[in-house]
Amino acid sequence: MVVRMRVNRSKTRKRRSHHGLSGARTAVCECGALRIPHRACATCGRYNGRTVTDVVAEKQREQRREKRKQKELRESGQVSAEKEVAAEAKE
Repeated sequence: MVVRMRVNRSKTRKRRSHHGLSGARTAVCECGALRIPHRACATCGRYNGRTVTDVVAEKQREQRREKRKQKELRESGQVSAEKEVAAEAKE
């Protein structure tokens, strides 16, 4: 039995020629890390020769938020001290 509206191999392959994936383009930052072009570096926070984000302050803020979240969970009784110690030991 032959399929009436069959698409031949060449037409199928021509259609799929645009489906190939290309690798992410990267640029090298002044600090030596790879970063996305036209974006600030995630490791040092610099773009175009100047600092645009304070990476150290962001990290400290994230730690304060995590500490506050853990404290609220302990106070509400959702997390016990034993579970917290076990979770920290995993990391």
